Amino acid sequence: MTVKETFKSDLINFLDTIKSYVSTENGQWTVKGFIDIFKNIFTISSDTKIVSKILEIHLFPKLLRFAESTGFNIVLADHQNYYPDITFIKKKAEKIKFAVDFKTTYRKPDNPKLCNGFTLGSHGEYFINRTSKKNIQFPYSEYMGHFCFGIIYDRVDGSTINETKSYKLDELKSITSVVKNFEFFIAEKWKIASDKGGSGNTANIGSINNIEDIKSENGMFAKLGEDWFDDYWMNYNKISIMDEKGKTKKIRNLVDFIHYRKGNVSLIVPKRNGRK
Repeated sequence: MTVKETFKSDLINFLDTIKSYVSTENGQWTVKGFIDIFKNIFTISSDTKIVSKILEIHLFPKLLRFAESTGFNIVLADHQNYYPDITFIKKKAEKIKFAVDFKTTYRKPDNPKLCNGFTLGSHGEYFINRTSKKNIQFPYSEYMGHFCFGIIYDRVDGSTINETKSYKLDELKSITSVVKNFEFFIAEKWKIASDKGGSGNTANIGSINNIEDIKSENGMFAKLGEDWFDDYWMNYNKISIMDEKGKTKKIRNLVDFIHYRKGNVSLIVPKRNGRK
């Protein structure tokens, strides 16, 4: 196996060690809340950003041990908006670097085969100019691989959570966790990418949202390859073409882009999100 394949395999094997660490026997999150100096326990908000950050903190000691056991050092992002969350650097060969981003999302209550989706990093300056240091820990070109460390979960019905109530230590096991039923995955980000932006007006790459396709790395570019992923997102919304009515439009979908580049449209993996 290549260095990249070995690192990915080790990460996947690592997933088997963490489910019992974050989950109780009935699938609830082992984190119940936060505690003050008077030993009062307060429940956590189900806000996705709060859940995501606490999950990262919860798993970090395990990741440190994983890095040590596989011969890597860990470098955390210097700033909150930097990519990636964690850089793994080989101790005996510091040119070997891997980007690992935490990605947490919840299953859709009306269709548990789908998740809410997530962003896969920017397609802006550092993605286009691969020697740039803007908003990235190390230049993009220095990374041998870009991975998502993914966590998918169910959100607990908010009516069962009382955020205004405090608990004592002897009530710890009676507190309902705000999330449950964790599912973990490791995926290369280009293999789970969609052809749409991931959030609002920011230049972020969006993911697919079919859970099985995410776990099997069966995104829209999976059959096309990473070069097509790079080319598409480097040029997203920049190339103008004529539509069927003779009007100018920017390319913002993969079908138009593949036609423009004279590629094979049949290699596009369609999104399975319940929509036509």
